[in-house]
Amino acid sequence: MTAARRASRLAGAALLVASAGAALLVAGGLGARADEETVTAVPISTFASAGIGQRVQGLIWRGGIEMQSQTDTFGGLSGLGFTGPDGRLVMVSDRGNFVSGQLLYDEAARPMGLIGVRIEPIQNSKGKELPRAYSRDAEALAVIIRDGKPSAVRVGFENLTRVADFALVDGLPQGPAREVSIPKWLSDTRTNETLEAVCIAPPTSPIAGSTLLLTEGIIDDDGQHSAYLLGQNDKGPLSYISGSGTNPTDCAFMPNGDLLVLERGIALFAFQMRLVRIPAADVKAGAHMKGELLLHAAGGDIDNMEALAVHTAPDGSTRITLVSDNNFNDWERNLLLEFSLPN
Repeated sequence: MTAARRASRLAGAALLVASAGAALLVAGGLGARADEETVTAVPISTFASAGIGQRVQGLIWRGGIEMQSQTDTFGGLSGLGFTGPDGRLVMVSDRGNFVSGQLLYDEAARPMGLIGVRIEPIQNSKGKELPRAYSRDAEALAVIIRDGKPSAVRVGFENLTRVADFALVDGLPQGPAREVSIPKWLSDTRTNETLEAVCIAPPTSPIAGSTLLLTEGIIDDDGQHSAYLLGQNDKGPLSYISGSGTNPTDCAFMPNGDLLVLERGIALFAFQMRLVRIPAADVKAGAHMKGELLLHAAGGDIDNMEALAVHTAPDGSTRITLVSDNNFNDWERNLLLEFSLPN
């Protein structure tokens, strides 16, 4: 794509999103905020030569956007969770920020933009900004549901490996971190390949309410990725078997309790990704989890895919949402891609 054509598409997308966003703000009574950031969105209509609504391997392609912003703190998106039925979402970044906003859809339920974007520093347990880069590397986010409503988010960090909860107020993370106890072998491993994925089992799961911690580069004696379940009744170690050349980078549970795992790797100087599904009954302490492949992609259709979430779109369909981490580099992109399972 030429620079001129790209600029034209960005301008058109920005105008479209700004107009829709203004209408939605007025209609929904959200109120504009002085500290909201502008994110432009370029629609993505095809994936692996498939059009929207067409099958791509084990999934249905539902559309996507490329997100861009002049704000230098927008990027590095590594974890994702939806905090409301209207497309409200929260992401975490490699630089220790919460990035929140509202995902808009067009009349055909295709992703079209991100509005109301706020970027705020993640706080430590004392309510202060995280003091240095080593402690800011947030890699995973899961939404905690209480009484049927999102009440908090659980965030996983690598380097200074830890897990912490943050309260949600009006769908936005607030206040100081509340540290969550994790196994010593995990907290003592301090590299950028430790805790990469955190997800919480839904009520339909045999391990309902338990938190799955999945590592990228902590390999056990069997050559598998070390994992751990935090729960009252379901607690203990397990492991994950990834594909050749890829490592787990996020996880999310489907409404029926099945587990999705996103894997990421590099092949022939290009990013590749795998998305696999593990039956609900196979997610338990002591298990060696290995999934059924739903999607494998490489090259220009994807980027550095790191975040995964499951939510309900305006048309009532269950969506699988993937987001890429641009590492704050000009040559990488912030993509948001959506799929669903075939009926």
